[in-house]
Amino acid sequence: MKKSLIILLSLVSITITAQKDCEYSSNLKDSLGSYKATKDYVVYEKVFGNSQTSLFFSLINADGLLSLNLQIVQKSADFIPAKCLDHNSKIYIQLSNGKIITLPGIELEVCGNSVRVNNDNCRILSGYFLFTKETLNDLKTYPISFFRIKYSGENVDYITKEVLVSEVDKKTYNPDHFFMDYLKCVE
Repeated sequence: MKKSLIILLSLVSITITAQKDCEYSSNLKDSLGSYKATKDYVVYEKVFGNSQTSLFFSLINADGLLSLNLQIVQKSADFIPAKCLDHNSKIYIQLSNGKIITLPGIELEVCGNSVRVNNDNCRILSGYFLFTKETLNDLKTYPISFFRIKYSGENVDYITKEVLVSEVDKKTYNPDHFFMDYLKCVE
């Protein structure tokens, strides 16, 4: 009896400490409606030579409509070709159980902004993708294996890591558990 009680208490304490806290960049509620957005979270990073690419996810709940905000930040001393999102753009997410989740893009055509910072070229692209209710349970249950972004002219695959130590901000991220850890924050 004592052993089963100790095991139960250990499992409960592990579960409690394993849950991530919700951090919001916006959390508003007024007479017009409500809007919640989680902070940007690094899900992919590639630093090679003098170029760097970072992909960020954040989750948004605008009056009950759940969406994923994708932000791609590229920095290089060389020319950075534009990637565009349009009405056909999608994010395909493959989960560890083999299931593929499709998030359709919101019908906007964007190619991002190009800016110059300290002799480097920077390109920032943001897009929004919608969840369906059927996909939420799988996203909350299984880690991400990889995701594919269908841009207007190409498809690009991004492999997620269990642990990502960012070379840019020196923080540690768990991209494969992003939805498992943060969907609860916007539901």
